[in-house]
Amino acid sequence: MKFKQIQTLEQIATLLNVEFVGDKDFPVKGINEIHVVEEGDIVFVDHPKYYNKALKSAATIVLINKRVECPKGKALLISEDPFRDFNKITKHFNPFIASQKSISESAIIGEGTVIQPNVFIGDNVVIGKGCIIHPNVTIYSNSIIGNNVTIHANTVLGADAFYYKNRPEGFDKLISGGKVVIEDNVDLGASCTIDKGVTGNTTIGKGTKIDNQVHIGHDTMIGKKCLIASQTGIAGCVIIEDEVTIWGQVGTNSGITIGKGAIILGQTGVTKSIEGGKTYFGTPISESREKLKEIAGIKRFLKEQKNK
Repeated sequence: MKFKQIQTLEQIATLLNVEFVGDKDFPVKGINEIHVVEEGDIVFVDHPKYYNKALKSAATIVLINKRVECPKGKALLISEDPFRDFNKITKHFNPFIASQKSISESAIIGEGTVIQPNVFIGDNVVIGKGCIIHPNVTIYSNSIIGNNVTIHANTVLGADAFYYKNRPEGFDKLISGGKVVIEDNVDLGASCTIDKGVTGNTTIGKGTKIDNQVHIGHDTMIGKKCLIASQTGIAGCVIIEDEVTIWGQVGTNSGITIGKGAIILGQTGVTKSIEGGKTYFGTPISESREKLKEIAGIKRFLKEQKNK
């Protein structure tokens, strides 16, 4: 999430009421999660296990809960609770604003796009040309939709990320400040749910087709010309490269990559990153030919045991 105007380290420290290490005029351009940080971003870290990763990341400002040696060319914000203060930044620069109308006056809707009854379109949404948005679709604020996109009834774009910190008093939610981006010529089936990014974008690539009742988690990036069948659940921060086919009732772990042209057969559990150009099946996942050999071997073994 980039700020509309570049801030200084001192300004952010004052907002959070925390100490800082570095030049008070050090530029701060936005906030991001560790896997998508860039120069000028703030990243937060609140566990010693991840200190080194955060300090060596592309982020140039680290919101951290311990005073440590500051890497050259970077700055630190010393916080008792980086998770809480990261949320404070999101609330300040991207506050929730209640909608007053079903279709916001700030939404931009392209020529030839059809909006069916009972559709909700939030603030600053951009929808391209020649789209069809069917009844009861909900498009949260700041979503971006390309040209010739079809979205079927009851689909929701832009709900919050499923991201919580477990505290003694209950689960504390990490506030989502990102977007959903749907590129050109995408079809979304009925009752799909696509969560916005925590700080970045959840992206569906050009020409991808998604069946009914598919869930896509926060910050996931789906490539071009993918096919995803019904009741598939894709976790957050997944990268699905171009021309991947995923059949029904597949589930994935978070933070994995599915290579270009991979085919994943129905009811598979994608528990790890997989190479492209191969067909996969089963839980734990393996190449379909190997899995079928395993199943055949087990059947032979059971038959032999029965005949003894």
